[in-house]
Amino acid sequence: MTKTSQPVSTSTADRALLVGLGWKRAPRFPGMPAGEQGRESLAELVELARSAGAEIAGTVFQLRESADPATLVGRGKLDEIRAEATAHKAPLIIFDSNLSPMQQRNIEAATERRVIDRTQLILDIFARHARSREGQLQVELAQLNYMLPRLTGKGASMSRLGGKSGGGGSGGAGGGAGRIGVRGPGEKKLETDRRRIRDRVSKIKNSIEDIRKQRALRREARNAVPLGTIALVGYTNAGKSTLFNALSRAEVLVSSRMFATLDPTIRAIRLPSHRRVLVSDTVGFIRDLPKDLLTAFRATLEEVQEAALILHVSDVSNPRHAEIDEEVDKILNDLGVSERPKLLVLNKVDRLTSEQRSSLTRRHSNGSGFDDTPVLVSALTGEDIDELLRRMDAALPVDPVVTMSLRLPLAEGRTLALVHALGRVLHSEVEDAHMLLDAEVPVSIARRLKLNTFAADGTSRPARA
Repeated sequence: MTKTSQPVSTSTADRALLVGLGWKRAPRFPGMPAGEQGRESLAELVELARSAGAEIAGTVFQLRESADPATLVGRGKLDEIRAEATAHKAPLIIFDSNLSPMQQRNIEAATERRVIDRTQLILDIFARHARSREGQLQVELAQLNYMLPRLTGKGASMSRLGGKSGGGGSGGAGGGAGRIGVRGPGEKKLETDRRRIRDRVSKIKNSIEDIRKQRALRREARNAVPLGTIALVGYTNAGKSTLFNALSRAEVLVSSRMFATLDPTIRAIRLPSHRRVLVSDTVGFIRDLPKDLLTAFRATLEEVQEAALILHVSDVSNPRHAEIDEEVDKILNDLGVSERPKLLVLNKVDRLTSEQRSSLTRRHSNGSGFDDTPVLVSALTGEDIDELLRRMDAALPVDPVVTMSLRLPLAEGRTLALVHALGRVLHSEVEDAHMLLDAEVPVSIARRLKLNTFAADGTSRPARA
């Protein structure tokens, strides 16, 4: 049982005491001390709390054999937590565990402080960062589902009319005694609150379903001209948004705060073979992410499920990046995309020493094949981004590019625009009411646009390598 504290600031706004737990019998790697995983999770909670705007007043860690059913940490530890919160003037206590409604009420009563758990903290971060309409609705839905079993009340505070009615029970027709005018319907306000929440949940689900149908229509229109989709996934703060910007030259928000990117962002890029593909930036994963939160961001994760290639971005500067990568693989397995083509991208190599980089290169050069070898990049400096694009090109399903000589009527404006957008025009000139083009076009695009009907002299040949 250990305890660490951080310096106390004069401000008490959003000051929080963080409580972490480790389990003596939890599975761990050989040589790892007991409770080490809990300490790492507590360090992660510190970053989460800062992302939510909290000022960290201190941390408390406890190593236990098992959880206490009533208070999680035990009555004695609660006294210590209350003393720490008082000493550091922290009105908020955040637990690095998911608390049951009963545990949360008992801890609040014992510490006389507001108490939230890890799930509630993540929901608060999501609520701050969601920008799209669906993202906001999904956050509200997850918050209401979290709140529903935690609604509670007692006595007059939860009765619309107040007062209990004597021997008949808590009110209504059963009670004949009690003061005149104060017979209340018991827990009517609590029941009303629950009904309002259920009604709101139902409306949100209907709204989300409408948005999903609209998104499906947009995806169907997008798929009318087939483009391969590449999804960036990885642990939160692994540098996905920075890499996304480096690949697409977009200006997606880059922040060291966890979950800075929640809503899906999609951009088109051109690969070395001149194929155009769509790249999607997705929400960062985190260990022990509740399934309800995965559902809450189905919008961004749907892009992963639709992707032809998954780029798993890993922060190689983190000493425990291999363990973190396993957590990402678990979530990908939950999404049913573990068998999808995947490319491991070891990001932030600029933070490594020359010895660390040499060791990393030697370790991965012994892979079973080219496809299994990770790509070492620095999204911040742009190092080896060209190599990553080449590997992405090689890993995507093959769509050969052909060179075609075309004679297109100027009235075929849409076809002309798509040839320019999805292919590579080598030469063009106007002749009468036609556009003469020499262009390199993917076979699938040429087939869908029926370009053979516009081929000049019926010419088409494979593009040069």
